[in-house]
Amino acid sequence: MTGPLRKSVRFWLNDELVELADLPPTRTLLDFLRLNKRLTGSKEGCAEGDCGACTVLVGRLAGDSLVYESVTACIRFVASLDGCHVVSIEHLRGAEGGLHPVQQALVEHHGSQCGFCTPGIVMSLYGLWMANASPDVDDIEEALQGNLCRCTGYSPIVRAAFAASKAGGQGKDVLVAERASVIEKLEALRDGRRVEIWGDEGGIILPADVNDLAEVLAEKPHATIVAGSTDVGLWVTKQMREISPVVFAGHLKQLRMIVEGEDVVSIGAGVTYMDFMPVIERHFPQLAGFWSRIGGQQVRNMGTIGGNIANGSPIGDTPPALIVLGAAITLRKGDKRRFVRLEDYFISYGKQDREPGEFIESISIPYPGEKEHFAVYKVSKRRDEDISALSGAFRLRLGEDNKVAEISVVFGGMAEIPKRAAAVEKVLLGKEWSEANVSAAVAAFKQDYQPLSDVRASAEYRLLASQNLLRRFYLETIGEGSELKRGAA
Repeated sequence: MTGPLRKSVRFWLNDELVELADLPPTRTLLDFLRLNKRLTGSKEGCAEGDCGACTVLVGRLAGDSLVYESVTACIRFVASLDGCHVVSIEHLRGAEGGLHPVQQALVEHHGSQCGFCTPGIVMSLYGLWMANASPDVDDIEEALQGNLCRCTGYSPIVRAAFAASKAGGQGKDVLVAERASVIEKLEALRDGRRVEIWGDEGGIILPADVNDLAEVLAEKPHATIVAGSTDVGLWVTKQMREISPVVFAGHLKQLRMIVEGEDVVSIGAGVTYMDFMPVIERHFPQLAGFWSRIGGQQVRNMGTIGGNIANGSPIGDTPPALIVLGAAITLRKGDKRRFVRLEDYFISYGKQDREPGEFIESISIPYPGEKEHFAVYKVSKRRDEDISALSGAFRLRLGEDNKVAEISVVFGGMAEIPKRAAAVEKVLLGKEWSEANVSAAVAAFKQDYQPLSDVRASAEYRLLASQNLLRRFYLETIGEGSELKRGAA
């Protein structure tokens, strides 16, 4: 480590500078708002980032610009907010000091009944209102993916969103009018120092840069790394796990780099799902429908692709698609790096090819070939913002004789790790791509997978669904069933 330490976390909360030198590593933003600051507009509904009642906006510097993103405060740790601007619903106001246009529209269109979820809905629509002055229904529904309301019904909320957009007034909004001032305030908080806070409840470390991260983990190889906290947050709120010391990495700009090469895109492990969306639109359009089903927008604003890989979950959304594409990861320990095919990273349940003190630094993802077929599907009980019962990814290259020259089939939720369907691939490789041969390959799924039954799906359902997804993929490659939206199942 070079340079002096800073022993406090600093951020702006609405119009107040907050500096905390005594901070438990597991203190969530929601608890801080409600218990420490008595800002009780944000509500706790689920404590797992699922219902959106606690939604706030977090502004962060991205280069020379300031980006505000909706996040779920119940699983966002306060220590991760260093250098940010947190905006709670108490900060909203109209141009004349009354209700904000989004709030006024919800009143006029009866968008609230019990009101418990309303503050979170207001904040999600506020973020949309600032970013998109003319949203369509799809834009509004996507902004509300992470906000669950059991009593109102969404029609009046959608009407309110349209009314707020027509009312306009963004130019006079406090977050727009004072943006230059906020940027200046956040720039003043940037000092390039490592932050360390140690107390009775554990330790917090925010490395100065990615090299400092490597040094910290070499010294403390069993520390918990937190980037987006969409998984680790639940370790705390639901499982009451001890995770100290915690090394926060979401602020490291080196881990959020995106380099689009000629044949491959390289990304830092801290790239969020929302960061990656423009790359999907340019290079992986087949992933677009699937990608928008990863959590709600609040989760996609926080969750990272590297974190989704690193935790090794058998139902992680991204690994099947990335394995099919031939992705590889760079693992770093100190100054040493090694490259591992993503397919080889997963060993068994809860075990990955990652040593203590080692972390995923970057991910390289080849683009699918122009003559290749590529598709990813997700099956879940609820279409939006739900954990996968299973997900399947397929990539196919045909020879001129319509024979299978190359095929890759990978499923999540079917085994203890994201796993290739090797037997299915073997049946199809070198054969004509036909309905008869696809039907013959379906039987091989029983050789590849022995899925479990749990609350999300039975083993029989999972096996049948995987077989039917192969059939669906075949129909789409020959031009049938193309009216079905990619990623939906």
